[in-house]
Amino acid sequence: MLQTPSGGAGSGTAARDSGLMSIGTVLHALRDEFPEVTISKIRFLESEGLIEPQRTPSGYRKFSAGDVERLGHVLRMQRDHYLPLKVIREYLEAMERGEDVSLPLVGRQRTKDDPREPDEGPTVARIGRAELLAAAEVEESDLEEWESYGLIAPLEDGAYDAEAVTVATLVAELGRFGIEPRHLRVMKAAADREAGLVDQVVAPLKRHRNPQTRAYAEARAKELAALTVKLHAALVQTALGLRLP
Repeated sequence: MLQTPSGGAGSGTAARDSGLMSIGTVLHALRDEFPEVTISKIRFLESEGLIEPQRTPSGYRKFSAGDVERLGHVLRMQRDHYLPLKVIREYLEAMERGEDVSLPLVGRQRTKDDPREPDEGPTVARIGRAELLAAAEVEESDLEEWESYGLIAPLEDGAYDAEAVTVATLVAELGRFGIEPRHLRVMKAAADREAGLVDQVVAPLKRHRNPQTRAYAEARAKELAALTVKLHAALVQTALGLRLP
């Protein structure tokens, strides 16, 4: 087992019964810790030899829990330690050989007292239509139907927010239980209302000229969004009479 330089990672909790995950499921598993990770990023790390997912006969990537754990290590070393991929690869290979190696110091290390500059701003991850279809492993007709019900919508330039992969994957999963897109309109309406409530709370901060205040607004929006999601899940489980975890 590889030792991580810091903290936990998205892992095999998202694994299917087969123990293997699609690239869309992997993206969803990693997004909590690495919100800016994209499918393109995962594919790039594969091309650089950092991970080696299996392939189905039709060419789809299938990732094991170990692959996701390794991805977490790589992304964490990039984010927290500013290590180039060559150094990360050599470090992981040495760990796998059982060598007692320490994490190399390359450049400036990120610490809790050394966050990103407030005006650096988040990177909006985008993917193309074909990439979305491949990641969610759905057909064009499925995506067209979901778009007709407003469950997924392209951005102005025709691309999609990376979160669309998560939505598409979940809609497809619900479909296997017989829940059709038309049934999900009520969920979309509820989500829009919840988003409107969060936006109403942070709107004054988002309009502020100070970059630090705007950064604080984004952090507060994420915090409120997480709380509304937890509340929504608790209310649904309570309504169904299910025992809360």
